[in-house]
Amino acid sequence: MYIAIEGVIGVGKTTLARLLQPVFDAELLLEVFEENPFLADFYSDRDRYAFQTQIFFLLSRYHQQRVVSKLLGPGKSVITDYTFKKDALFAGINLVNDELDTYHQVHDALAEKIPVPELIVYLRARTDVLMQRIAHRDRPYERDMESNYIDELNNAYENFFGEGYEGPKVLPIDTNNLNYVANLDDLQLVERRIRQSLEMPPFQTELPLDLKDAA
Repeated sequence: MYIAIEGVIGVGKTTLARLLQPVFDAELLLEVFEENPFLADFYSDRDRYAFQTQIFFLLSRYHQQRVVSKLLGPGKSVITDYTFKKDALFAGINLVNDELDTYHQVHDALAEKIPVPELIVYLRARTDVLMQRIAHRDRPYERDMESNYIDELNNAYENFFGEGYEGPKVLPIDTNNLNYVANLDDLQLVERRIRQSLEMPPFQTELPLDLKDAA
């Protein structure tokens, strides 16, 4: 089983991945982003540092994702807090013209060697909620984060996973009112949704509407 957690910056991908790892007895593969030497400069001057930032992330994510196939042995599972395809989504926002074309040439060549998850858990939240969560975790390089940029990313994710999407199965989860760190019921809700999506025991299929009404 290979599950990837996706969503906009600040939505809670890494937190959920860590919490689900013991639940599913899975190997945990977390994105390495703090090692990007251009990240802080990018948030203060996106136009100037976008290409360097994206290429560094692309190669870093490629080397990380190559490990997935080795971890997925018989009876073993992997949970990651990102997908390889997300990189191209960010590039589409941050790069233009020749830089974007060059990026896509490199990305497409690398993507052929990357394993595809069985399920993508797509965490969603309003932009104002995301900004609150980003401020709460108070990472130094995110203090210059602009609400407009997060809103643009939010729209890009919605469009990517919207009509016309082609790819692994996607499980959207609204996290605006969820707190799976403090509330065990919220975490168990997410776990049940994942098990239902993968038809993984123990799980309960959704009741027909008439049975729900009777209950």
